[in-house]
Amino acid sequence: MKIGVVCPYAWDVPGGVQFHVRDLAEHLIRLGHEVSVLAPADDDTPLPEYVVSAGRAVPVPYNGSVARLNFGFLSAARVRRWLHDGDFDVLHIHEPASPSLSLLACWAATGPIVATFHTANPRSRAMIAAYPILQPALEKISARIAVSEYARTTLVEHLGGDAVVIPNGVDVSFFADAPVRKEWQGGTLGFVGRINEPRKGLPVLLDALPKILAERPDTRLIVAGKGDEEEAVKGLPAEVRERITFLGMVSDEEKAELLRSVDVYVAPNTGGESFGIILVEAMSASATVLASDLDAFRQVLDGGAAGELFPNEDSDALAAAAVRLLGDSDRRQELREAGAKHVRRFDWETVGADILAVYETVTTGAAAVAEDDRLNPTWRSRLGL
Repeated sequence: MKIGVVCPYAWDVPGGVQFHVRDLAEHLIRLGHEVSVLAPADDDTPLPEYVVSAGRAVPVPYNGSVARLNFGFLSAARVRRWLHDGDFDVLHIHEPASPSLSLLACWAATGPIVATFHTANPRSRAMIAAYPILQPALEKISARIAVSEYARTTLVEHLGGDAVVIPNGVDVSFFADAPVRKEWQGGTLGFVGRINEPRKGLPVLLDALPKILAERPDTRLIVAGKGDEEEAVKGLPAEVRERITFLGMVSDEEKAELLRSVDVYVAPNTGGESFGIILVEAMSASATVLASDLDAFRQVLDGGAAGELFPNEDSDALAAAAVRLLGDSDRRQELREAGAKHVRRFDWETVGADILAVYETVTTGAAAVAEDDRLNPTWRSRLGL
């Protein structure tokens, strides 16, 4: 099958959607399918053979974060050329409700179109206001996928229609087989995420750390992620800062080793999460998971059976739970075993098969993807299509 996939966010900036698109493409390629991914990327970004650059992205505030998107006349022309050259059996676009390549591709194409919705934002005024503009594109989608029930609810409430829930995928064996780093063992907490992005929750964890150290002074916190480290720990006592190790940006291999090694992986995220891929990665690595009780995290952790939950933004509750877990090896082992069993639902062997089943449904008896010449002439002129 010839599959065209559109990634809305910059390929060179780490993020859950980019990782999902990358892993899906590589899984499909391993199965023998022909895959081309269209994504924003700077000129000097090294790209896999299957990725086609749509040009540089620009930063746009979106859903409590900053998304790097690509939109406009030049982008539209590149989308149209990619569609013409691709001769795809199915087009799979991600986040079509954002002003991105995905929306441009949906406007420009006709034929079997699958859309995956990742965003979970129950109060998005922007999405509601944009609905009249989005509607012509959304009506062309043959099948909709949501990565979680939370993302599905956002879709239904803001844009109408429905979607099948297929979670983000993870190569479970990659994390399960990662080596353990001895220097990251022994009373350690782990955190992975962008340091300066408040919704990732590092300030909540840092606020809890002095309380944890008061009970368990040998505890260490290992932080992996991009950001201003000095700014993050400003205001913390020197003796607390000495217990924190910042690794900066890490490779996928180093992230897997971190998750395999720490006693407890902490996800203190405060909102804006539709899924929680890091939780799946942590469970795949047999880590004990402690996470804020966001709806998306609760679903990923099987209601708390595969990891402990604490009230969102409550640093006292986080500290108490961390102290309890660090001192109870039996409970940590129980959660590791439950997580390792539960995470098989998210393995690419399962997720990939579910996505392929959607492709087969929309392509059966359908013509291939083609450029759509029926778009309103005014819109075609405005978009350069």
